[in-house]
Amino acid sequence: MGEEGSASLELVGTLPFLLLAILVAAQLAVAGASLWSAALAARAGSRAALVGGRAEEAARAALPAPLRRGAGVAAAASGVRVEVPLPPLLPGMPPAGIHAKTGLGPGG
Repeated sequence: MGEEGSASLELVGTLPFLLLAILVAAQLAVAGASLWSAALAARAGSRAALVGGRAEEAARAALPAPLRRGAGVAAAASGVRVEVPLPPLLPGMPPAGIHAKTGLGPGG
């Protein structure tokens, strides 16, 4: 086997690990975006509650369309809690959710 054949074999051997690393990085990016969206939605719900609006509707409307389905929004006197499902990119990944809670008082 020549040097070219050896290099090809090494590349084929490392491709699965490279693909797995890319998928893990993408899953972490999706998790971060989901957490960011949940936090923004919780803040929007808290602002709506502060001015006498409907916190659940405001929080749900602030979520991106793909995260609205399956999202849970709960408003209480202490704040608004938004939970969104984590879209799985890795095969066989168990279902997971990400939540954020925000409360605003009269001072902001």
